[in-house]
Amino acid sequence: MTNSTHNLPPPALIVHGGAYDIPTESHQAHTDGCRNAAKAGWAVLAGGGSALEAVEAALRVMEDDPTFDAGHGSFCNAIGEVELDAIIMDGHDLNFGAVAAVQRVRYPITLARLVMTESEHTMLAGAGAEAFARKHSIPVCPIMELLTGRELERWKAAQANGHPQNWTPFGAAPPSLPSDTVGALAMDAAGNLAAGTSTGGTFNKTPGRVGDSPLVGCGAYADNHTGAVSATGLGEALMKVVISKTTCDFIAQGMTAQEAADAAIAVLAERTTGEGGVIVLDHEGRIGVAHNTAYIAHAYVTAGGEIVTSIKQK
Repeated sequence: MTNSTHNLPPPALIVHGGAYDIPTESHQAHTDGCRNAAKAGWAVLAGGGSALEAVEAALRVMEDDPTFDAGHGSFCNAIGEVELDAIIMDGHDLNFGAVAAVQRVRYPITLARLVMTESEHTMLAGAGAEAFARKHSIPVCPIMELLTGRELERWKAAQANGHPQNWTPFGAAPPSLPSDTVGALAMDAAGNLAAGTSTGGTFNKTPGRVGDSPLVGCGAYADNHTGAVSATGLGEALMKVVISKTTCDFIAQGMTAQEAADAAIAVLAERTTGEGGVIVLDHEGRIGVAHNTAYIAHAYVTAGGEIVTSIKQK
């Protein structure tokens, strides 16, 4: 359902670039990356484009940026390959598309949207998702094109230090675990909301592992009646509390975007040992940001079109 044509809030957009103990030397890259994504998404909204188009545009910028664990720059799994997850959701009709454990696709968010619009399904995984991409002329690329030297060296160091294949660093202190998953939320001039999340998953993960990011209600959720949410952090914990849908449910109870974000992170901390963060855009155009990690990188656009960036500290 589209919001009433009377007293519609102005278009709005917010993006995130991960929540963890982001190293100081990476703060500028995260800030710049979030700013560039917000700029791309806002250009779509300012030109009269839809919330879905804005979310996709913003996330494609971040999938191209090796700063983030999405698209080019994604973490390696336990055998040194890249497997990508993404979701995009339309708050107007609750339709969504998602892909999981897909390889050789430079822009998984675009593939996720194509699953939503061009298939009878809502999620495709692995080789089937890649075949769907080829069938619909989505460009594919060699796995090595998605790897950066930084991530390949990180993976080699893990193997050299005696970490076996299938080892994942969940035993480490959560703030030391990189989490550069990216997300974007938008409200367009018609009052429609959209949400999207894209990731390369956890470092050195077991091949085939799928986290929260492509799961509806976990990695993202959008509903014009309440709000839009994108999450980042330890997926195994975020899934347990269905954090994005939980946040929207708090809005339905009368909370503001910020109150709902805070409440959702409180639930995460109370019911799990995991850490993470959420960005929120409610049906009135208000934003919220909350996390129980050391930092969360994000950017949003003010009503006047100014882009505000932050590496928000806990």
